[in-house]
Formats: sequence, structure tokens, C-alpha cells
Amino acid sequence: MTAELAAALFAPRSVALVGASADPAKASSRPLRFLRRSGFAGAVYPVNTRVTEIDGEPAFPSLDALPEVPEHAFLMTPAAATVDAVRQCGRLGVPVVTVLSGGFAEAGPEGAARQRELVAVARESGTRVVGPSSLGLVNTRTGLTLTANAAFADPDLKQGGIFVASHSGSLIGALLSRGAACSHLVSVGGEADLGIGEICGTAVADPDVTGFLLFLENLRHADGLRTFARAAAAHGKPVLAYKLGRSRAAAELAVSHTGSLAGEDDVAAAFLADCGIARAHTLDGLLEGLPLLARTPVSGGARVGVVTTTGGGAAMVVDQLGVLGIDVAGPTPATLARLADAGAPAAPGVIVDLTLAGTRYAVMSAALDVLLSCGEFDLVVAVVGSSARFEPEVAVRPIVDRADRPGLAAFLVPHAPEALAMLAAAGVPAFRTPESCADATAAALARQAPRSVSPPAPRGTGPVRPLDEAESYAVLAEVGIEAAPHRVLPVDSPDADGLRFPVAVKALSAALGHKSDVGGVVLAVDTAAGVREASARIRADVAARAGVEISAVLVQSMEAGLGEVLVGYRVDPDVGPLVLVAAGGVLTEIYADRSLRPAPVDLDTAHRLLGEVKGIAALRGHRGAPRGDLGALARLVMAVSELAMRGDVVEAEINPVLVRPDGEGVVALDAVVRLRDGSTNGDAA
Repeated sequence: MTAELAAALFAPRSVALVGASADPAKASSRPLRFLRRSGFAGAVYPVNTRVTEIDGEPAFPSLDALPEVPEHAFLMTPAAATVDAVRQCGRLGVPVVTVLSGGFAEAGPEGAARQRELVAVARESGTRVVGPSSLGLVNTRTGLTLTANAAFADPDLKQGGIFVASHSGSLIGALLSRGAACSHLVSVGGEADLGIGEICGTAVADPDVTGFLLFLENLRHADGLRTFARAAAAHGKPVLAYKLGRSRAAAELAVSHTGSLAGEDDVAAAFLADCGIARAHTLDGLLEGLPLLARTPVSGGARVGVVTTTGGGAAMVVDQLGVLGIDVAGPTPATLARLADAGAPAAPGVIVDLTLAGTRYAVMSAALDVLLSCGEFDLVVAVVGSSARFEPEVAVRPIVDRADRPGLAAFLVPHAPEALAMLAAAGVPAFRTPESCADATAAALARQAPRSVSPPAPRGTGPVRPLDEAESYAVLAEVGIEAAPHRVLPVDSPDADGLRFPVAVKALSAALGHKSDVGGVVLAVDTAAGVREASARIRADVAARAGVEISAVLVQSMEAGLGEVLVGYRVDPDVGPLVLVAAGGVLTEIYADRSLRPAPVDLDTAHRLLGEVKGIAALRGHRGAPRGDLGALARLVMAVSELAMRGDVVEAEINPVLVRPDGEGVVALDAVVRLRDGSTNGDAA
């Protein structure tokens, strides 16, 4: 099926241009001109009900009038007519249609209804849909320039191995204007049917495709993107993405700290990393970064060396790398001695500054040979100054002559198009700005192999309901998580006999998201009479401030420990289950000190999560303080992540988890769980 879809998308033997215009000022006139100029060898059928000829070629009044069923139809019809056009394509057996028009899900309730109808019609017939709001797609190898994108009016487009897929058609124009050499380009639009991952997946095995650039506005088809990323990694083809956009689902997730902390960008970063997709944060980094990814091993080291003829230019790169958390390492004394012996002496320091002597071929060549062979660096960045512009052949020849050496990249300080062209032709990653150099370097060095394990699909489609604290503890106990000793007591007559004081008294109600915000928590109660007084006060305060009548309180022993941590879990509507670790307590959202991963995670990943939260460093025995039981905390994180295997837990949060001294474990002091209807605990609430 993938081969058939790939052929219909990028190598159709015939295409129909439905709504093609004879007016050269209209975008719908472009595809016919582009196809003819690019030498597309297949049949092209303009369809227009008002004219019989377009650009000297016969136009047909309808799809039914065509001499054959086209393998791909580009629909340039108004939104209101598009569903009927797709229905007609489905009836005729057209395998793929691309929809140019907007006015669907992005256009309010009416547009959303139109998109649902579009998808239903397509699925009923088996016709696949690119778009809506797609500017089209291009295969530079076959001359298929099936697009209304004005950028393809440029007659000097470069052909290469990069597959570009973008939610935004304008980014494709930006790539082309900067000389990107591409094999395929796709404006995926609104992804009503075909997602960006499924489209890219059709080209993973194509020998002409060397890597993928993605411009993402959302992660709507995350499963397809993950499947594609794994296939690309298996074929040794790097994927580099730029991600922007805000999740419209964020507001409803803010009921818990976890929902507020796991912002859309954090989710995207965790998901892309889990898929083995490198992420650029600048447009230039995206445009220039793929050659470096192709030459950088996955999960390799992160030791970067810089050699230069201009100290100022090199300092800019070092500074930008430092901003992104990458420390540049200077050579060891032994390597400095080797440099001197080879005729390329340099002073000790973070960078190897050859000064003007480095503009000589012999000196730069000797320095590169030593640095690339010393075993101290995973990547060597050669920074070239003004000579790159005025003497490009001399300035970059030492780098070009070592193009076959892994771990080598270049940054050219001046605008030096000839030198950049020489480096590109040789396959050397080269950068125009220190920002793009650092961005691409960070993306390449951080890239990991995609994880092979995916959680099961969530169960149920019914409404989500919260559990109260006691019920939440019961769910967490199923995955081995211990809560502090507690009892549920009637609010009218809380019998505190047998409790270990002091205790916390808490309102017990599934309707309360943050109990302390509405007077629902009283701490350090040390007598049975105090429990009764606290219960009465809580009942009154919660009724007055939250409008909730409670019938029970949860009375819990107060525990001592070294620190508090938040551990959360939620099912993101796009990417699925996530586990989050953050500095705990009521101020956790203010600190926003957190890390997250797609769930479930193994123990090693749980430890890495802990290492990424700055507040947890205090539990590692900072300045002689007692060490917390981080081993037990990592096991708890792993246990929380395993809620993904249940399928009915939408969200869970333990805040705080109390961390005791090393060897004494951890304990949950508060928790909230939300379940999807149809859960195994359907009678709990």
C-alpha cells in the first residue's frame, strides 16, 4: 500500500487540475505552467466548466469527461464545492487528491463540519487526501510540480536529496530562495486525512532521498510521525524539525500542576527527542543543519573543539554553544604539543587560535589533522575569517580536502557565497551565522535513537472524571506507590482514635482540584479535638469558597523528609502518555523547574529525568547535606509512567512526593487521578 500511495503522490502517470484557471494572475493558473516547464511526462488534464482551452491546451468540463481516471487530482475549487469534488473523485476511483482551498477546520464550526464531511467521503471511497489548505507537492526527479506556490516560478531550482514536508507553504518558498537542493517538497496543510508522517514515510526507502526537513505547526498525527521517524532511522536517514504552535487543549489540562507545567513546547521537545527527530530552534539552523546530522553519529559524544583564524569569530560560536549548554573544550597539553610539532602552534585556551598564520594551507591543514585524530573531540568546527570571502579557494581548501573526515564542520564569519558553495559541493556542513552553527550542533549532538516501545492506545471515549484523594491512592497502590498512612473519616464526627499525631486534615472530594486554595487543608493538628475543629472549619471554608459540600475528610500522618518533588502523568491529546518530574510543593508552577518524557520510561530514563530538574540537586548531598533516596524516587517515577499501560488513566499527580534520607524510601503525601469512563474503577466515585 505504501508503494501505491507513493506512486500516486509523487509519480502519477496522470493528473487532473480541477478548477484550473486561464487567468495568469490567479494562483490556480500556476500548476499547469509549472508542470509544463518542469518537463512532467505524464498526462495533464485541466478541468474548468467555463472554458475549453487553457494555455493552448484543451480543458475539460468535468472529471467525468476525462479520457482516463487520473491518478492524482489537484482540487483548486472553492471550499463549498470541494466535498462534492472529492466525492466525484472517489466515485471515479482517483487514488489521491490534494485540496488547495482553506475554509475547513480552521474556519469555525461550519468549517469543522465541512472537514468532517470531507474525511467521511474520502474514507468511504478509499481516496486519500492531502490538505486541505495544501499548496501542493513537488517531485524534482520526475518534474511533478503540482503546486500553486509562487516560489516555483523560479526556473533555477536545485535538485538534491532533501525531502521537505511543511505545514506552512511559505517555508517551502524560504527554503527554495536560499538554494536548498531538494528531491521532494510537500505542503501538507490541515492534515484532515494524510498526516505529515505518513506522507514522509512513503519516501523513506527512496534511494534519492538522503534526509528529511520538517516544519511543524502541530503534532496532530503523532503516531504516524513516530512510525515514520523509526523507519527513517532504520534507513540511516536523519530527520530535522522546526516546531512552533500552541496547543488549544492546554487550558483544560491546567486543572492540575502537571497540566500547567507540561506546556506545549515541552511536550513537543520530549516527543521529538523520543522519536529520534533532531530539533532546530532557528530557521537558519533548520535550513543548514541536515548535512551535519548526516555526518554525526546518533547518541555520540558532545565534545566540541574550535579552530580558527579569527578569535572574535570563534568566540561568537563558543558563546552561542554555551547558551545552548554545550561547553567547548580546549586541547590537552599533549595535543597542543602535537600542534606545535606539526607547525600549527596555538596558545592554551578554549579555542585553537592559529591567527593569520592559519590562512596558510599548510598550517590549517596540520591543525585539522591533529584535532581530528587526537580523540579528544566529537566535532571540530573550523571558523574562517575574511579570507573566506576574498580568497575562498585558499581559505576553505584545507577543509574541503578533509571532507571525508567525520566530525568536521565550518562557520564562515563573512558573507562568502563562493566558499559556502565549495564546502556544500564537498559535503562539508557549513554555516552562515554563529547562531545557526550552534543550533545545528546542539541538535545533532543531542539526537538519540528512537525508542521502539509505544504505549497501548487509551481506552474509552467517554467523559473524564476525577477521583478523590483516597481513591487516587488506591489506583497508585496498584503500581506499587506508597502513600503516607491515612484514614477517611466522616466530617461530622471524625474519630481520631488510634491516629499518630501530628496529622494533616484534608477535605475529601473529587470536585476539589487544589484543596489548599479553598481552605481545604489544615496542617500540624496534634489532638483529637483539633481534628474535630479542623474538620468543621474545612467544611465551612470549602462550602463558602468553592461551593462544595463535603461529607468526609482524609486525615493523614505528617511525615518528615529531606525534600518534596512533584511526579505527574497525563495523556496528551496529540502525543499520548507523558510522565513529568518537577520541584514540588504549592509553588511548583512558579519555579517551572521540570522535565518530562513520553511514558512509560525505564529506570535509566527515570534517573535522567531527575538529573534534569535543578531543584533535585539539593537532594544529592549538596555541600554535605544528607542525600535523599533518589533510587526510590526514580522507581516511583517509573511506576507512575506505567499507568500508561492501563489505558484508562488520563491524568495523575503526586504533589508532593516526600523524599526521605537515602535508603529510607519515598512516600506520597497528596494525589489526584482522573479516569476515562469505562475504567476498571468505574464504581470508585
